[in-house]
Amino acid sequence: MTDLTEQRRLLDAVCAIARTAGHAILEVYGRDDLGVSRKSDDSPLTEADRVAHGIICASLAELDATIPVLSEESAPAEHAARRSWSRYWLVDPLDGTKEFLKRNGEFTVNIALVVGQRAVLGAVHAPVLDRTYGGALELGAWRTDGAMEPRAIAVQRNAGAPLRIVGSRSHPGPEVAAYLAALGPYVITDMGSSLKICLVAEGAADIYPRLGPTSEWDTAAAQAILESAGGRMIDLSGRPLRYNSKEDLLNPHFLAFGDQQQDWLAPIRTRGRERRN
Repeated sequence: MTDLTEQRRLLDAVCAIARTAGHAILEVYGRDDLGVSRKSDDSPLTEADRVAHGIICASLAELDATIPVLSEESAPAEHAARRSWSRYWLVDPLDGTKEFLKRNGEFTVNIALVVGQRAVLGAVHAPVLDRTYGGALELGAWRTDGAMEPRAIAVQRNAGAPLRIVGSRSHPGPEVAAYLAALGPYVITDMGSSLKICLVAEGAADIYPRLGPTSEWDTAAAQAILESAGGRMIDLSGRPLRYNSKEDLLNPHFLAFGDQQQDWLAPIRTRGRERRN
């Protein structure tokens, strides 16, 4: 992607699609019956997931029918087919279904464009907040609240003390607790969905350590925004997260942060040495 005008057009269009899906989600959210069923892995699926999926896939096809779509709510393409894709849309129509069912507002619509295994453009929309984050690697990142004009966002490049941590509301764990204890003084905000990564992208948090399972559609859009805002998202070996590089669609454990001068992996290496000894 080298044409900045085309990138801007795509980003604006994808943000609009995410908002349209968000409006449909809110219609379901306001009902007494959320239309809940169970997937094969026993995770919840709501009418809002299905409706948003349909809107997003149809809209992306209208935008550019040549780009494949991989959505959490569609049958996954076999890796033999996926690996031939030079670019594709990676979508989570409703990220944070558990938060949706709790009615706490912490769920999002995630749409990313992946090119060459890297998330290069992304939109994350929080329907209840009426807030949209968007970013493209060559353009930068923005946050839009309601009908207000978009404002540019950037990570906090110099983390202060105490560190501002954002954690998973639905997936806490002892590994994260041990990691945070090794970092030193901190304050933590628990939150659902990809909003955690977006908080790091806009400089409202310093790091989001995810030492538990996620899928590629959970992170791609927010990673594009974070990296467009000057941050990084790496696995525990220090490599950037990449997409469509293996048969399964699970992410490794990762750290999402803004300050690139701090050694966020130091506690991981220390624990690794302690385990070997």
